[in-house]
Amino acid sequence: MPQPIFDLLKTSSESAARRGRLRLAHAEVETPVFMPVGTQGTVKALSQQELWEMGFRLILGNTYHLHLRPGEELIRRAGGLHGFIGWEGGILTDSGGFQVFSLEDLRKITEEGVMFRSHIDGSQHFFSPESVMDVQFALGSDIIMAFDECAPHPSTHDYTVAAMDRTHRWAKRCQDHWQQRRDAEPNLYGELFGIVQGGAYLDLRTRSANAVAELDFPGNAIGGVSVGEPKETMFEVIEHTTPLLPTDKPRYLMGVGTPVDLLDAVRAGIDMFDCVIPSRLGRNGSAYTSIGRINIKNARYTDDFGPVDPNCEEWCCRNYSAAYIRHLYKCDEIMAARILSYHNVSFYGRLMEGIRKSIEEDRFLQFHREFLARYEQEDDKNA
Repeated sequence: MPQPIFDLLKTSSESAARRGRLRLAHAEVETPVFMPVGTQGTVKALSQQELWEMGFRLILGNTYHLHLRPGEELIRRAGGLHGFIGWEGGILTDSGGFQVFSLEDLRKITEEGVMFRSHIDGSQHFFSPESVMDVQFALGSDIIMAFDECAPHPSTHDYTVAAMDRTHRWAKRCQDHWQQRRDAEPNLYGELFGIVQGGAYLDLRTRSANAVAELDFPGNAIGGVSVGEPKETMFEVIEHTTPLLPTDKPRYLMGVGTPVDLLDAVRAGIDMFDCVIPSRLGRNGSAYTSIGRINIKNARYTDDFGPVDPNCEEWCCRNYSAAYIRHLYKCDEIMAARILSYHNVSFYGRLMEGIRKSIEEDRFLQFHREFLARYEQEDDKNA
């Protein structure tokens, strides 16, 4: 039986929002938590030290990308991903399932696993549930994700059933191999999370949530959302699936999302999030602010000598004006990506701090309302 890694500290009296704590090999992590995405061992444009200074204690890496380059064996010899990238906090690694299944013409799925070709050089590779566990153990991940098959949207009911059932069989194989490795190597760490699939079909989400919960993983994730379906459908799936997951285990919503998405998913009972949005949009000239998302490329910021967000007290807004950042962006200066990425990721960190505090004080719905009232007021429609 896996040891508990999650303490549920408080639940909102007005919603399903939860305040908790994750106990991992390298960090204690306060939840709800947003994990910046460092797919290839780095959150683009930011250093690990900056992430730590912002208060983040858990970041995400990706098994597919790190397996292809530089390879898990090199990373293992460097002391695992923690030693390789110089990060003292926790690391969650996605199994690579989403990336592999996104390859379409470059992969072949069988019951044993997936044969695929690298998007980098065309070399052939094979992922099985067991090998994906081994790669993540070599990376030294604090949280290991099971290998799953993510059905694209839209998919037929029959296709989604087949992918879901295979995900459940693979989850059991992942669990068996994970437990065998941990039994044989007492110092091996890495908590295994199962993944609920089922596409947009609520009957399949119920089946999958029950099947994954029955396997009694240390934590559980909702996968296969934000893959092209309408926003209303995504939240219908989230609100249906979340209460079916065990209350004493962390609940992780994979690949979501915007600030408003995070607030709505916390209200449904989600504890963990990851998404490339804040850093990706920063590199492309967009900033999340307390009054909405803006696009620094817009002409209105040409002579705006105030900060991007007057309510941000980080160096990015204390020292640099919107006009200067726009100038840097228009000149293709790397510093623009640095400033806006820092701003956006730190914005997400402060948002999660505010969410956690509001749940502790049992005023989450008030916090939710007040945030939306400010945020939607002056949202830059051209962002």
